[in-house]
Amino acid sequence: MANPTLKVDIPVPASKNSKAFTAALKVCLAAAAFDVPLQYSTAPSQTHVTLESPRDHHKQLIEANAIVRYFSRIGAKPWGRAGEEALKDYALIEYEESVLSSVLEKSADEALTLAESVIAKAGLGTEPPSPAEIIIFSTIYDIASTAKVDTHPALSAWFAKVVKTTWAKEGIEKVAVSTSVKPIKKSKGGPAPVVETAPREMTQKLREGIEMKVPKEGEKILPIPGQKNILITSALPYVNNVPHLGNIIGSVLSADAYARYCKARNHNTLFICGTDEYGTATETKALEEGCTPQELCDKYNILHAGIYQWFDIGFDYFGRTTTEEQTAIAQDIFLNLKKHGFLAEESVTQLYCEKHDGFLADRFVEGTCPKCGYDDARGDQCDKCGQLLDPAELINPRCKIDNHTPVLRDSLHTFLELDKLQPEIEAWSKKAAEEGQWSKNGRIITESWLKEGLKRRCITRDLKWGTPVPLPGYEKKVLYVWFDACIGYVSITANYTKDWEKWWKAGSDVKLYQFMGKDNVPFHTVVFPGSQLGTREGEWTMLHHLSTTEYLQYEGGKFSKSRGVGVFGNNAQDTGIPPSVWRYYLLSSRPETGDTQFVWKDFVTKNNSELLANLGNFVNRLIKFVNAKYAGVIPDYTKSMADPAFLPYKDAINALLLTFNEEMENVHIRAGLEKVMLISGEGNRFLQDNKLDNRLFNDHPEKAAAVVGYGLNLIYLLSSIVYPFMPATALSICEQLNAPLRTIPDTWAPEDLLPGHVIGKAAYLFSNIDEKKGEEWRDKYGGKQEVAAADDKKKEKKKGKKAAKQSKDKAEEPTTAEVEVRPTA
Repeated sequence: MANPTLKVDIPVPASKNSKAFTAALKVCLAAAAFDVPLQYSTAPSQTHVTLESPRDHHKQLIEANAIVRYFSRIGAKPWGRAGEEALKDYALIEYEESVLSSVLEKSADEALTLAESVIAKAGLGTEPPSPAEIIIFSTIYDIASTAKVDTHPALSAWFAKVVKTTWAKEGIEKVAVSTSVKPIKKSKGGPAPVVETAPREMTQKLREGIEMKVPKEGEKILPIPGQKNILITSALPYVNNVPHLGNIIGSVLSADAYARYCKARNHNTLFICGTDEYGTATETKALEEGCTPQELCDKYNILHAGIYQWFDIGFDYFGRTTTEEQTAIAQDIFLNLKKHGFLAEESVTQLYCEKHDGFLADRFVEGTCPKCGYDDARGDQCDKCGQLLDPAELINPRCKIDNHTPVLRDSLHTFLELDKLQPEIEAWSKKAAEEGQWSKNGRIITESWLKEGLKRRCITRDLKWGTPVPLPGYEKKVLYVWFDACIGYVSITANYTKDWEKWWKAGSDVKLYQFMGKDNVPFHTVVFPGSQLGTREGEWTMLHHLSTTEYLQYEGGKFSKSRGVGVFGNNAQDTGIPPSVWRYYLLSSRPETGDTQFVWKDFVTKNNSELLANLGNFVNRLIKFVNAKYAGVIPDYTKSMADPAFLPYKDAINALLLTFNEEMENVHIRAGLEKVMLISGEGNRFLQDNKLDNRLFNDHPEKAAAVVGYGLNLIYLLSSIVYPFMPATALSICEQLNAPLRTIPDTWAPEDLLPGHVIGKAAYLFSNIDEKKGEEWRDKYGGKQEVAAADDKKKEKKKGKKAAKQSKDKAEEPTTAEVEVRPTA
């Protein structure tokens, strides 16, 4: 039986910034989102909404937030979440009621800042929307649609996305019809300045075929025969740490910039990543934190995903390696290698703890350093003198789990015979490096390994935390994490789509681009390709382009979490500087051919002198002028557009655009970004040379119109080439232009935004950073908290040991020593 229609009395507000309007908007949006049939009537004397529900014994509700929650339960499209999601939603609603609404009454700027913080962390965007999303959207609707929100990119991007949804459009239209806040009316433009007396109608007049293709929600990206299919991976970040800026630029951010470029070129592109979760380091960290490895991985997977989301890293799928698909695919590769004679068995002598009956990995052995006498050295390295150690060298070695003295024992392990595969790996890598134009350091590192001669590598470990070895007698062993980890790219894709083989068993139909720090090179150019070749499954998609970086250093030194030196992912958020600025600085400083430095003074200068003074100035100056003189309507610029004086500017921009595309196709990301700023500089030069001002507008209206048309179309081009580097900035530009994301063209002509197209209000893309703030941040993240951090680490270590003793049965069984030291991304 159909649900009965509910009766609601809507107050009649005087304006959008009234509490009555906000209450009415909440109800109308919720009715549209959750498909609740309503009978509306107006109540001029009321300041609140009144709902009467015949289905619940004529229950009457007068509080808008309560009505929204009620609709989310009883509508034809209920939200219907439970558990942690429901608790999170209630917490957001309580925040809106107790904090956001009250702050809004005092300061719109502060309210926007609070909303930005909430939206950046809340993970809004479900379908149907959560009650909290509707409530927060309604609360900030007026200020977010009228104020300058360019310094709040997460808020701006979310708000722009919401207003385009069907439920938001229906709810806003309904509240306009049902109250005295009238629907939008079209404003008229003309050769003389126009004063707007009503909200403008956002008419779009665009040239066809310029819009960036965006997959439909829920649609899986799969290779398309006959098209350019690009598969992009960034090195899987290890799960037991917080990524710092060097980690971020070294893999995920660089890969994201290239993936966004490919998508802006309308290439069929899939970008995947995830956390690398197996290995001894995970067990060690879990012991320190007094939890199981799985609990640790669950915690840090969420932490990593949140940091990358804040940095606007647009993975098509962010997964993890602790999955059934990882086990199945890794074991299949292992067995194929064995079938074709590329695996061998050999005994390895290792330290063994008789008390808990298990082999010990390096990090689970402690003792006295034979080099300096420090009595708390680890099996792989001494923290005091810094010397690398073999666990068998330690004086008075002890098991980290139970302090028992270990003994030496033999254990049978499986080795990958890379020496047998060397001729094939060498031939493949030489061809791939040339065709794919690998980074120089990637070529050098690979060639050095091959020149030295490949050796057998042990690919099993006496552990429980890992992919089980699919052989009898190996029940207590797992695959070594660096044989296993690169297979994570494949299994993560398999978690994204059941048709994963269309990406990974596609041969030359898919081009694989991989991004990483130089430490990870041999595992991607030797070990993983060797494993692929050894399976004798010739259809594997293999590495096409390798993009590697050197090191990003911090103010002349290294990043160090323990010493409090450097900016880590969560610290970047704490500064209040938008992600676009961080992305710009890191990408413009990308260590492509040598180490580069993060320097706070340089960071502030690049924001103020490059982003603000160049790009921000060009966009804001012109959009403000068009709003002031033409009421936001693009004039007929065609009459003077053929002016020969314009041709040199167009030629200069197209020359730069050609070079930009060449640089980006070759994955020269830093050089590509330089060309973006040069094109923006050409825009400023064009406006300056043509003296766009009141005199030109009054005395030469046709030329003024041509300058405006040319300039706005150049801004639209800029939005497309800015998108790979600063997506939130690109979205803000498109919102101000009232236009969709534009594809990056081969050549440009000023004819995308047509006469009669209506742009939006101007908003600042960037804001000035006080140099004193840079000094403050340099002090804050410069290691002055080193002593405190070291004390905390000692306390954490003692706590971890105690927890490990108390929960020995719960802890995973640690075993064999690792042959190689795991590199970092």
